[in-house]
Amino acid sequence: MKKLINKPGDEVGEMIEGMVLAYPNIVRRIPGWNTLVRADAPTPGKVSLVTGGGSGHEPAHGGFVGRGMVTAACAGEVFTSPSVGQISAAIKGADSGLGTLLIIKNYSGDLMNFGAASEMTDTEGGKIDSVVVNDDVAISDPERRRGIAGTVFVHKCAGAKAEMNASLPEVKAVALKVIRNVRSMGCALTPCIVPSVGKPTFELGPDEMEFGIGIHGERGTRRDHVRSADEVAAVLTNACADDLGLKAGEEAAVMVQGYGATPSMERFILYRAVNKVLQERGIRIDVSWVGEFMTSLEMAGASVSLLRLDSELKSLLAAPCETIAMKQC
Repeated sequence: MKKLINKPGDEVGEMIEGMVLAYPNIVRRIPGWNTLVRADAPTPGKVSLVTGGGSGHEPAHGGFVGRGMVTAACAGEVFTSPSVGQISAAIKGADSGLGTLLIIKNYSGDLMNFGAASEMTDTEGGKIDSVVVNDDVAISDPERRRGIAGTVFVHKCAGAKAEMNASLPEVKAVALKVIRNVRSMGCALTPCIVPSVGKPTFELGPDEMEFGIGIHGERGTRRDHVRSADEVAAVLTNACADDLGLKAGEEAAVMVQGYGATPSMERFILYRAVNKVLQERGIRIDVSWVGEFMTSLEMAGASVSLLRLDSELKSLLAAPCETIAMKQC
């Protein structure tokens, strides 16, 4: 295993420390926890958004803490849910007294720990509510679908709504609208290595790839031979568009993102193919995000997310934000 770390087990805390040192005007650390909050939190007049999950998905989740996105993000150990105490501390540290929305990805550990933290945490008169993101179309049963890269669209739109001093029910309604209208699917060319384990999470032959991977280094839902970028784009894009029921003439936001070891060249080649698939289907692209948003350590691969747009979501995606990973004026 070759990684630029010091000692396995210390990587998450040292990462959080480095983020605060690099961007003190955007984030600060909640003392005693690997949790980032907005530098100006608690923010008067604004509903708080709290999210998080296992580390190894950077820039998610701490990279999206800041003005116009989330208020606090808990970083668990690599691919491990944050603890109940950590989430409770984040809720308290972010609390403005107007309510808190928990944005939870659909994994058993996250559901359990965020739910328990919600029940045990007392805030200054503000209600705690939650939404669960399940955008992964690789799993047929919607109740079992994992929350993957489409979660970042939830962070952006709900965060923009909160920045407008909207109420907790209004912010939650926007988050739910995004969840209903976003779908994602990913693929992997290589596995990744969890620092504490020191070996790949699964094995792939030189001419093999996995479709339908999650974000925790797990295998996909099916294995195939390595396909061209155009073929991969067709599989991922059509799966999302078909499940979403996108029709010709509708508008969509597109996210093409790498899993940590996919060069920018390949991400744009993939976006080119995704764009072509959607053009052929008569779907108009209003917003395009190409980069890395929710990775899986150093895995090579990519995912495609599609979000059906209306005038409200278009406006919220375009709204200003300032975080470590995303800045819009």
